[in-house]
Amino acid sequence: MVAMTGGKRQPVSPEAAVPAAPHAGRAVPEDIPWRGLTEAEARTRLTRDGANDLPDAGRRSLVGIVGEVLREPMLALLLAGGAIYLVLGVMRDAAVLIMFAMLSVIITVVQEARTERVLEALRDLSSPRAEVIRDGRRRRIAGREVVRGDIVVLAEGDRVPADAIVRACHDLKVDESLLTGESAAVHKTASAAPEPGGVRPGGDGGFMIYSGTLIVRGQGVAETVATGVRTEIGRIGISLRTLEREPPRLRHQTVRLVRLMAVMGVTVSVAAGGLYGWLRGSWLDAALGGIALGMSMLPEELPVILTVFTAMGAWRISRVRVLTRRAAAIETLGSATVLCTDKTGTLTQNRMRVAEVWVPGCGAVGTQDAAALPLNAAYRNLAALGRLASSPHPFDPMEQAFHDFAGRLEAESLPPADLVRHYPLRPQLPAVVQVWRGADPADACTVAAKGAPEAIADLCRLDAAARGAMLAEVDRMAAGGMRVLGLARARAAADGLPGTANGFAFEFAGLAGLSDPLRAGVPEAIRQCRRAGIRVVMITGDYPETARAIAREAGLAADRAVSGAQIDRMSDPALAECLRTASVFARILPEQKSRIIAALKADGEIVAMTGDGVNDAPSLKAAHIGIAMGGRGTDVAREAASIVLLDDDFGSIVAAIALGRRIYDNIRKAIGFVLAVHVPVAGMALLPLVFGLPVILMPVHIAFLEMVIDPVCSLVFEAERSEDDVMARPPRPPEQPLVRGALTAWCLTQGLVAFALVGGIFLFAATQGLAENEVRALTFFSLVTAIVALILVNRSFGMALSRALDWRNPALAVVLVVVTAVLLTSLLWPWARELFRFGPLHGHDAAIVLATGASVLVGLEGLKLFWRKHLAG
Repeated sequence: MVAMTGGKRQPVSPEAAVPAAPHAGRAVPEDIPWRGLTEAEARTRLTRDGANDLPDAGRRSLVGIVGEVLREPMLALLLAGGAIYLVLGVMRDAAVLIMFAMLSVIITVVQEARTERVLEALRDLSSPRAEVIRDGRRRRIAGREVVRGDIVVLAEGDRVPADAIVRACHDLKVDESLLTGESAAVHKTASAAPEPGGVRPGGDGGFMIYSGTLIVRGQGVAETVATGVRTEIGRIGISLRTLEREPPRLRHQTVRLVRLMAVMGVTVSVAAGGLYGWLRGSWLDAALGGIALGMSMLPEELPVILTVFTAMGAWRISRVRVLTRRAAAIETLGSATVLCTDKTGTLTQNRMRVAEVWVPGCGAVGTQDAAALPLNAAYRNLAALGRLASSPHPFDPMEQAFHDFAGRLEAESLPPADLVRHYPLRPQLPAVVQVWRGADPADACTVAAKGAPEAIADLCRLDAAARGAMLAEVDRMAAGGMRVLGLARARAAADGLPGTANGFAFEFAGLAGLSDPLRAGVPEAIRQCRRAGIRVVMITGDYPETARAIAREAGLAADRAVSGAQIDRMSDPALAECLRTASVFARILPEQKSRIIAALKADGEIVAMTGDGVNDAPSLKAAHIGIAMGGRGTDVAREAASIVLLDDDFGSIVAAIALGRRIYDNIRKAIGFVLAVHVPVAGMALLPLVFGLPVILMPVHIAFLEMVIDPVCSLVFEAERSEDDVMARPPRPPEQPLVRGALTAWCLTQGLVAFALVGGIFLFAATQGLAENEVRALTFFSLVTAIVALILVNRSFGMALSRALDWRNPALAVVLVVVTAVLLTSLLWPWARELFRFGPLHGHDAAIVLATGASVLVGLEGLKLFWRKHLAG
């Protein structure tokens, strides 16, 4: 095998790989020496050496999860009740309470373990990807699947997945500050060395690249020599995983609410139990009643709701090809007021083709007229020039388009054999220049340039008349929605190449217009954004007329396009005023993107921003919601973003916003249910203590109710579908608390209505001379049907009895079936009936039970008429 250095082939180790990149999945041409490992070899090495990742202290083991659960206050209360029964010798009741405690542990551990599995899957998705050559084909794989001997293809913006030796490179520069602390990037050279040989990070001219470092310029091919903990970063013990488990603001609000209710619960239960024991002299009933009251007032479900909903929500969003790297983004998605999006590949399909060409003196012609083009040598030369100015094995859609165009015309490359020099695109000069040496070393080199028409005009030093004619054609082509590039040629001696592209004597060759069709779902997605109160702003580096044409087709206001040059001339107040009305920004540089984001934020907007390049990272971090392109984006852009768009489709962003609103709504519904359901439960635990009546709810009853409430919160409400108006309401203010005054009042109203009915039934039955166990059965069954009614009521914020009775939520059906079965068992099985201390339920008792649930459901659905406008959003 051989490697290419400076255009020459040199021997390297047998497991070397490929130079510049072909399209993903396309077979490497036969004349390229790097074939990479086979898939079988890669699997064997992955099994032998382990995954290419580092230990993550953030992961929780099963033992750790169990330890956290054992410290929960609810478990302590259950065990306390069991201990009292154990001391009294009531082994059956003690065993049941301990069984409920164990069941509580199992349910919580299963939920938490499920959450950890989801988080682990999301970590795998959010880890850097790697381009490798296997079986002679280029593949994109998870960084953790890279193995020793893999051939890795690297380009500007990539995060190096493993320690490797550079086998071929082109203007390769790497930021190693993660390892060395040196802010300046270092140049790399190719080497045929089989092993690193004690080379350390830092300094120019090295041939080793290291896991976690960043390619800031150029491209290269490297052979992996160390993975995982055997890498330089692995030995240092640095972990790069950054996925957060919970949104800090929501967690802070929830923890504060739980603490407040826990303090209230302990205070009330101790006071009521002590008062009952002092007045009635029955300290056993007082202790059991106090424990039951404490259990009924402790909303331990809230942290579970937050953990499960955010993790499962991130998983649901990933199913629409959007990866949430930080769970806080779920909360922020519902607040976005402005969505700043790129054009190419996001609004459009990123499937470029050369649609039209223009050559001075020959005119313009559409490339669909293939019969006319080959007759004119100028067009064929332009096609060959476009291919020479592109990568030999292109991955970029525009460069693929130039290769396809040249192939269609059978345009021969001007006999080059080797690429001698590559002058990459720079912010100051948006053009790419490549120098090719011919088969005869004595011949002059061919220099091909392509880039922004203005930059090509500068390189060619066009006079005013020629520049004006060119720009008129650019405007005409761009008005048709095409992206326009200029092309130029030059000749130069191989031994006297200038330091910059400006040193060549270029001759202007012509223009190429490339078209990129709009994605089919974009117009509808933009209409959805408009209905949802989200303004869409296109920010592109393309020509203004091209941007306006695509904007019109997409349904954006395209009466004007603000250019980067105009922004540079604006003051901050003028830019803020411009941003209130303009929707299309063209010829925008990365630093101008940052200024746009800053101006929108200063004007009070909540900004979501898309980006794909190294230079987009500051803008992605500056935006409230950074959205990186997963398909064509760089690793550094993905790491700076809170959301990664796996398919680069604008429609996926809108779907993620809708899902984000749904998830936030469902969190509020679950919390609303928890707050509402604890009112009648706590009320029925407290009522007998206040009136000196027999205690109705023992710890075993509260434990059973918790077995109902927990899965309802974590399964039923998490799976609820979106509200009908989820994308027809304005964005939620970011400072809006999770539980607002209106929601709190509505929860209390629900709880008080349920408590009034159940409490009334209890007091009426207790005064009618019914046996204590019959009163308990009637009251408990009525309470359960009231709780079921509260579940149905909280499924929707709107007044919709049909929605409450909609059975398309499988989790709800399962929970209700299980609850019904357990209740029937507690009545019909003597052992269970004695455990719960239930008496028989007669026909009229059953009618009262069903009427209680129906009354709570219908009454509260009617009350929604006055509440619904305050609840949504």
